[in-house]
Amino acid sequence: MAKDLTQLELLTELEPVVGQNIDRHLSIAKEWNPHDYVPWDEGRNFAAMGGIDWDPEQSGLSEVAKVAMVTNLLTEDNLPSYHRTIAENFSMEGAWGTWVGRWTAEENRHAIAMRDYLIVTRSVDPVALEADRMVHMTRGVNAPEGFGGVLDQVAYVTFQELATRVSHRSTGRVCNDPVADRMLARIATDENLHMIFYRNVTGAAMDLAPDQAVEAVRNVVLNFAMPGYGMPNWRRNGVLMVKHGIYDLRQHLDEVLRPVLKVWKVFERDDFTAHGEEIREEIGNYLEKLEKDVIRFEEQRARLLAREAARADDGLAPVL
Repeated sequence: MAKDLTQLELLTELEPVVGQNIDRHLSIAKEWNPHDYVPWDEGRNFAAMGGIDWDPEQSGLSEVAKVAMVTNLLTEDNLPSYHRTIAENFSMEGAWGTWVGRWTAEENRHAIAMRDYLIVTRSVDPVALEADRMVHMTRGVNAPEGFGGVLDQVAYVTFQELATRVSHRSTGRVCNDPVADRMLARIATDENLHMIFYRNVTGAAMDLAPDQAVEAVRNVVLNFAMPGYGMPNWRRNGVLMVKHGIYDLRQHLDEVLRPVLKVWKVFERDDFTAHGEEIREEIGNYLEKLEKDVIRFEEQRARLLAREAARADDGLAPVL
């Protein structure tokens, strides 16, 4: 078995790739301003400024759209935790440090735009939103036990950025508001560019240290969790989002896992040792199991939605 590279060796060897992909990113990414995506003419004062406070009837969003918007926003709010995590696993020096700073600045726009939209349009309770933000940011996020280092991190954010893109686009579609859809499409474009950056760096790591890289990919694929995990009402809100296709198992498998693994040629490479081959087989077995889980999930969801449609026809409330 080939000797594993140290974290310092990995960071040093991958730094030119990071620099190249920063240049690529800056040549493609378009500057944008959060205030250009907010309908300011819908805004008015709250009671503290002589106006009226929020009332549920003021919201034009469905329950699913509100839950998805709040979940996505609180996820973006935890940026300080993400910055800390990638700074600890990457470096604040050279090209790595440049990317950490640039990525953080771009991500911060997302929470700014989403919060301004929700408050100006009175789509959600601003007091409850702030209370949840305080709880979520105080808790922060931490990597699972045994999950760390530059390879685990670049592999994770590759899948995570793509998953977040899918969630934002799905949320935009259920908002039934062209302003929200346009804003979330803009944010999703950022997430996609970030995903490509991390995907390219991980791909370079695959060529540099195949066994180490595929092991990191295995760690992420088998233990993936969205970064919003642990926020207030996470389980209830997550179930509602899954039920209505904001982000579900099928999307995770077909729109996130499989496309990325295909780009990395995980199942086509011939440069793994026996250890790497074992890990690849483990990933393949997991995907086969997940496909079966997806089919069962879709059948269960179809039955649930059919029952709810029948309840609606009878004038009964849906099961959330």
